[in-house]
Amino acid sequence: MGGKVKVLVVDDSALVRKLLTEILGSDPTLEVVGVAQDAYVAREKIKSLNPDVLTLDVEMPKMDGIQFLRNLMRLRPMPVVMCSSLTEKGAEVTLTALELGAVDFVTKPKVDLAHTLEDYAAELIGKIKIAARARVRALAATAPVGAGAAPGDAPRSAATAAPLRFRTTDQLIAIGASTGGTEAIREVLCRMPPDAPGIVISQHIPAAFSGPFAARMDSCSQMTVHEARDGQLVIPGHVFIAPGDRHLVVERDGARWRVRINQDAPVNHHRPSVDVMFHSVARCAGQNAIGVMLTGMGADGARGMLAMREAGARNLVQDEKTSVVWGMPGAAANLGAADKVLPLHEIADQVLEWVAERASPAAARA
Repeated sequence: MGGKVKVLVVDDSALVRKLLTEILGSDPTLEVVGVAQDAYVAREKIKSLNPDVLTLDVEMPKMDGIQFLRNLMRLRPMPVVMCSSLTEKGAEVTLTALELGAVDFVTKPKVDLAHTLEDYAAELIGKIKIAARARVRALAATAPVGAGAAPGDAPRSAATAAPLRFRTTDQLIAIGASTGGTEAIREVLCRMPPDAPGIVISQHIPAAFSGPFAARMDSCSQMTVHEARDGQLVIPGHVFIAPGDRHLVVERDGARWRVRINQDAPVNHHRPSVDVMFHSVARCAGQNAIGVMLTGMGADGARGMLAMREAGARNLVQDEKTSVVWGMPGAAANLGAADKVLPLHEIADQVLEWVAERASPAAARA
């Protein structure tokens, strides 16, 4: 993208519009080309100003941000960064926005954030730049948001669920993701049968969001999805998502594994860190593990995934074409940590194929 990234700020608060404009204007590679106080003004300014990225508030007069986003992603898809409140309600709304196609989100700026303004500005600017390079897809007119179906698929009923092809307690699946990951994880989990091996997930997400995110995944998956608690046994048919602001590690406990949750220092600026989880899986599961790296910015998890491969695990990374941001999967692929690089819709099937291979009598004798 040549020249400056053009940003349109949409928020019903004049104070927030002013603050976001000042923050974004402080970066020489960004240009705020306009502001809008509601969806109708925003619609006209998108037509006249042709911005590269939109910042969008949720609660606005006349038309709320979610309905506006739904219309926008169907008629004129473009990168959107949501401004969200760190509350349970804010989490639910933001997860819906990500499901509709928003690239990422930042918290709503507070009037008294003087002592944290530098960190907030860095986060906002960084996410706008990432969004400008993100791959955005049109929302199908009939797409059932919240239905739990993988994009392009009809929702699966119990009658059409995947066959129960295996039963195993000795395999472990570990998934890491960041930007764009909430929807990528949903697609993978929607395709897993109810007796799949236990899955552990580290997704970069705030503390207030991980519980609602786990609940959403539970509603759309045939597996049982939890926000992980310290000491839980990792068992088939269950998924454990790292709580926001906590690392998830896996420890061996006899013939099984347990999840351990801690608040050790951030790694790669993240907590939860995918590297922390992958390294623990490499140590305790080795060749019994399968690693999956989905869309996300940065390189968190690449070295941990390499450690998994060196310990005998088999690894998949999402390809560049289907990733919102090919940072983390690209870093893992470039490091030689991946056995295969696949489009998102093929990842679950490949995982299940590897699981079935290892669960077969021939593999057990080998």
